Amino acid sequence: MSHPLLDRLTGELGYASVTRENLDAFILSQPLTLLFFAGSPDRFPETLDVAVILPEIIKAFPDFRPGLVESASAAELQKRYGFSVWPTLVFLHQGQCLGQLSRVQNWDTYLNSIQGWLDQLPASGETGKIPAFHLN
Repeated sequence: MSHPLLDRLTGELGYASVTRENLDAFILSQPLTLLFFAGSPDRFPETLDVAVILPEIIKAFPDFRPGLVESASAAELQKRYGFSVWPTLVFLHQGQCLGQLSRVQNWDTYLNSIQGWLDQLPASGETGKIPAFHLN
């Protein structure tokens, strides 16, 4: 099921529409990507709240390229990231999971969590494994 708030993300704001077929190309298209696993607004009413908050997250962290995971691919792709709560935002760096935020959070939680994950990234030119964080 579609909803005007979800349609706005891909239509008006130009967020990518992510499917099982284009996921890998999307998450490797730039260093920082963000996947929005919305779920059905009928089943998960918080989906619409997160759809409103997501553009504000992108304003605060404009280096992330956002994508809305299409409902037909969501259950399969959800298994790849191992979360069980909907809606969930999955933050990636070069295809590796930095962290996840599920349901609606306080604004400070978004800011502090995302900045904390970014602070853990190696400085430019350094190599190293990125730690995986999971917040549900």
